[in-house]
Amino acid sequence: MFLALMGTIVIAGIVGYAAERSGFTQNGILPSIIICVGGAFLFYFLRLMFGVGFNAPGWNAIASSIGALIIVPFHWRR
Repeated sequence: MFLALMGTIVIAGIVGYAAERSGFTQNGILPSIIICVGGAFLFYFLRLMFGVGFNAPGWNAIASSIGALIIVPFHWRR
């Protein structure tokens, strides 16, 4: 369980960095990584509590990171 949590954090950080470097987002590198890690934490704990998500923790981390990058910045923009 602990290794899955650490892997989720690493994958979310990589997705946040890659999204910023590729031009998918324009938040800045650190804010994108923070958004991705927050979304991955949320989805990881939802998976633990309710069993919602994919079978592999890596797919959960990727999907939740991309979802957080799409939802969070658009929510706060005007």
